[in-house]
Amino acid sequence: MAKTTQNHTQVVSGWAALDSSGKITPYIFNRRENGVNDVTIKILYCGICHTDLHYAKNDWGITMYPVVPGHEITGIVVEVGSNVTNFKTGDKVGVGCMSASCLECEFCKNSEENYCDKVQFTYNGVFWDGSITYGGYSKMLVADYRFVVAIPDNLPMDRAAPLLCAGVTVFCPMKDNNLINSPRKKIGVIGLGGLGHLAIKFAKAFGHHVTVISTSLSKESEAKTKLGADDFIVSSNAHQMQSRQRTLDFVLDTVSANHSLGPYLELLKVKGTFVIVGAPDKPLGLPSFPLIFGKRTVKGSMIGSIKETQEMIDICGKYNIMCDIEIVTPNRINEAYERIEKNDIKYRFVIDIAGQSSKL
Repeated sequence: MAKTTQNHTQVVSGWAALDSSGKITPYIFNRRENGVNDVTIKILYCGICHTDLHYAKNDWGITMYPVVPGHEITGIVVEVGSNVTNFKTGDKVGVGCMSASCLECEFCKNSEENYCDKVQFTYNGVFWDGSITYGGYSKMLVADYRFVVAIPDNLPMDRAAPLLCAGVTVFCPMKDNNLINSPRKKIGVIGLGGLGHLAIKFAKAFGHHVTVISTSLSKESEAKTKLGADDFIVSSNAHQMQSRQRTLDFVLDTVSANHSLGPYLELLKVKGTFVIVGAPDKPLGLPSFPLIFGKRTVKGSMIGSIKETQEMIDICGKYNIMCDIEIVTPNRINEAYERIEKNDIKYRFVIDIAGQSSKL
């Protein structure tokens, strides 16, 4: 598999993992010239997703080294192709998880390209020209305009970056279950991390009652005081779990650690919906009785389409929803990785690619 093709003549500075040690080091590589359907983006910020760690260390056995991670990218357009009419030089834009899809299947035609069988990701994917994709841990990116979104002027570019993955991941289940403009519902959020804290912000913006379910009592104050949650359940507390049975209309599970769904399903009302967006590495325990006796539904959800991502980011602009972040410089990426593995972050690391002089 060719890593580049003949038109990959733009030399770019970035940061890559070269092997399964996962250590991120400076890396020089080539990107393609800006094509008729492309926009070239000067990258300002790139969020660090836990997925980046998995790819860097080849945890899933699919990494193509060297890998340049990063799919929570914000930056400024510096060049546009002749077919591009919706972006211009100077625009604030973002790129999330996808770089290409077939554009022809039923999912692509229905603005659900994230479920296309041929979807290719922003890094460790294979672009239409056969080249391997490199992500946002780099100074610039060339992207097909159909996989780029506009960032609202009122959103700071650093705090907007994680919305392009974490934000749309929790937004889409709420949209799919008609929670954006619905009457007030009781929503449960399992896990208070990068995904969970954004889920709380969206649910509160949409006017719902929010209950956070966590293994850690120490997170109760932050959930309620800082993020505005209405209730808090310690999942290991049998009395608390039992007293909230059949009280929630909808539960969003953001946890990637292995856990059984049974106790959480009991929190749902009859006909309630449970959506999984976390990705544990082992099969989840799914007992049948809570489903059968509660007529409950369990579903999964993966990021969102470009149309949904634009809708999400516009809603963030409307309600002033931003990710809580800690900025790191590129030379501290490995340190950030170590802290992520220890859950030592509230709630997302963002790499300042362009340097502290960037104020956009």
